[in-house]
Amino acid sequence: MQNDAEPRLRALEERVAALEDRLAGASVPPAPAADDVFWVLNGIRDRYPDSGVVLFAGKAAVGPGERYEYQYGLETAHLLDVDWTAYAETLASLGNPVRLSILRAVLGGTETVAQLVEELGAGTAGQIYHHVNQLLAQGWLAAHARSRYRIPAPRVIPLLAILTAATGGN
Repeated sequence: MQNDAEPRLRALEERVAALEDRLAGASVPPAPAADDVFWVLNGIRDRYPDSGVVLFAGKAAVGPGERYEYQYGLETAHLLDVDWTAYAETLASLGNPVRLSILRAVLGGTETVAQLVEELGAGTAGQIYHHVNQLLAQGWLAAHARSRYRIPAPRVIPLLAILTAATGGN
């Protein structure tokens, strides 16, 4: 039994030594210059020198104790290969002023349809439920308690990124 353990131990020691060597040789990238307006883009170029990539990231504090951090990206080649029409319903669910108002209110702490009706003044409870159900179906809202809704954490930064993109970069 001991003879079997010695080669395994030696192999593990070699692997640990190799990892330590790699860590010792790794350098910390310099911090971006304070006046570098393209610091994110320059970081992408450094990390992905040969391929195209699109990503978004964000850090948001939207309410007391509510903090979100998220990043996501895909290679451009993948984005150009997928069927964009598969995302039509998800995007269309955001293309309604009442639904955007619902999402904004929910992000601000409104949780129930009754509160939404009162806050938005945009229709009856039945009409608001219709819009809430559309947002639920596409994952922009989730029930977190009986008749209470919130935006799922992994959707907060993507929603804000879509709104940022909708400003046209201006």
